[in-house]
Amino acid sequence: MTAALDLNGVACTFVSRNDPNQRYTAVQDVSLTVGAGEFVSVVGPTGCGKSTLLNVGAGLLEPSTGSVSAFGQPLLGINRRAGYMFQAESLMPWRTALGNVMAGLEFQGLAPAQSRARAEDWLRRVGLGGFGDRYPHQMSGGMRKRVSLAQTLVLDPDIILMDEPFSALDIQTRQLMENELLTLWAAKKKAVLFITHDLDEAIAMSDRVVVLSAGPGSHPIGEFVIDIPRPRDVAEVKITARFIELHQAIWSVLRDEVLKGYQQQLQAP
Repeated sequence: MTAALDLNGVACTFVSRNDPNQRYTAVQDVSLTVGAGEFVSVVGPTGCGKSTLLNVGAGLLEPSTGSVSAFGQPLLGINRRAGYMFQAESLMPWRTALGNVMAGLEFQGLAPAQSRARAEDWLRRVGLGGFGDRYPHQMSGGMRKRVSLAQTLVLDPDIILMDEPFSALDIQTRQLMENELLTLWAAKKKAVLFITHDLDEAIAMSDRVVVLSAGPGSHPIGEFVIDIPRPRDVAEVKITARFIELHQAIWSVLRDEVLKGYQQQLQAP
C-alpha cells in the first residue's frame, strides 16, 4: 500500500539569527511513514523538532537533506492533500464560527451556497450546529477548538496534521475533544500525524507511537504498535492492563530523553 506520507532520511538545519556562521540541526536522519488511514503520534522532549517534522510534512518547510512524498509523489511545495490543525489559536476573530469554517472552501472557489451547506454540516458534526453565528470571543476554548477541527476537516484532506491541538484545554474538555476526533477519524479513516507531549494521549489515540530523541539532531529512537482494540474511550482505556504495559515500555525509552532535554534548557544561555 502506498504511504500517505513518507519522510525518508530527513534533516533540517537552520542558520543562527545572531551568527550566520552558526548552524543548528533540529532533526537528523528521520525516516517516518504514515499509512493511508493510519493514526500515528510523535512524542519527544520539548524542543526535539516534533513541529519541524509536521511543517516538513505540510510542505511549509523544505528539508535540508532527505526526501518527502505524499501518496507516492514527491512533495514539492505545499502539501495540497493535507489539512493542518495548529496548536495556537487559528480562527479569524472578525468571522463567525460558520464564517471561519467556510473560509477554506471560499478560498478554493466553491460557490457560497455550497460552502455554507458544507460548513453547517461540519459544525453539526462537532456539536456546534446552533453556534454558527458566534464569534471566537463569544465561545469557550473547547468550542473554539471544535470550530478549528471543523475548519480543518471540512476541506476533506487525505492527511490530517495536528500540532498539540488540545494541549491548552482542561482535562475534561480535552478528553471530550479526543473522543470527538477519534469518532470523526473512524468514520473516514484519514491518515493522521499527531504531535503531542502527552504520552497518555498518544497511546489512547494512536495506531503507532514514534519516540524522538532530545535535540539537537533529534531522530527516532523507538516505535511502538498500539494494539489496543478500537473503538476506544480515551478515559476508560487508560485503566486497562495493556495501556499500562505500553505506557511503561514507551516511558522507559522516553524518560532519559526528557531529562536530557530539560538539562539542555537549564543550560541554555
